[in-house]
Amino acid sequence: MIINGETSVYGIIGYPVKHSKSPIFQTKAFEYLGINAVYIPFEVKPENLESAIKGLKALSVKGVNVTIPHKEEVIKYINEISQEAKIIKAVNTLKIIDGYIIGYNTDAYGFITGLKEVEPDLSGKTALVLGAGGASRAVIYSLITEGVKIYIANRTKAKVEQIIDDFKTLTKYITDFIQYIEFYRIEEILKEVDIIINTTSVGLKDEDPELFDYSRIEKKHIVVDIIYKETKLLKKAKEIGCKYQDGLPMLIYQGAKSFEIWTGKKAPIEIMKNSISMY
Repeated sequence: MIINGETSVYGIIGYPVKHSKSPIFQTKAFEYLGINAVYIPFEVKPENLESAIKGLKALSVKGVNVTIPHKEEVIKYINEISQEAKIIKAVNTLKIIDGYIIGYNTDAYGFITGLKEVEPDLSGKTALVLGAGGASRAVIYSLITEGVKIYIANRTKAKVEQIIDDFKTLTKYITDFIQYIEFYRIEEILKEVDIIINTTSVGLKDEDPELFDYSRIEKKHIVVDIIYKETKLLKKAKEIGCKYQDGLPMLIYQGAKSFEIWTGKKAPIEIMKNSISMY
């Protein structure tokens, strides 16, 4: 592709962002469809976020993905957010049209689409979600829309209570879907659980401790860690013989949805997946 005066600019903002795999597969998607565009990582410190958003508009950037730690804070600086982003209270995709910025959350779509690759039928399932942060909210949103009942294990109950309160607009029966559980009680409810999902950062480092006794996982469990590496949790799931998945499918599918929001074209999923497998 030759960069010229007609080249559109897209990218990702975060801090840090140098490790992001998004430029790899988004660039391949643009190339494959013959779209004259580039996708660039923009490292933005939290204190510079407002200035960065103004800069995106001033430079006529067409759209960006938003990653940690900006997904919630960025809402202050944009013009409009989609319905799912209002409930999740986090934005990971910005579309910029003549300086007007619309925010979306494609993480929920990315997670559930990836999960259905290992378990297509989620009806009647119960999930254990580890953590109640921004990533967790997108995961929980997607599970509830599929009718999955959820135990949320988190260090503080207040965050789970906030999720329940915020998600009342999704369903008035929200208390039938979500139940808080302390980490020390996880082993007590594992028999009731079909899916185990880690949304915390625990597992990024090899020396990180187990969030519960992983030896209590059973072969019937579907285990997902949204970290895109083989964590201790996934190693144990693999050893036991569970269906399991890391965070790459969620990353690819959320990015594909963003691509479609920006371009109006169907994302070339296989091209995107293959580009990641090469790195």
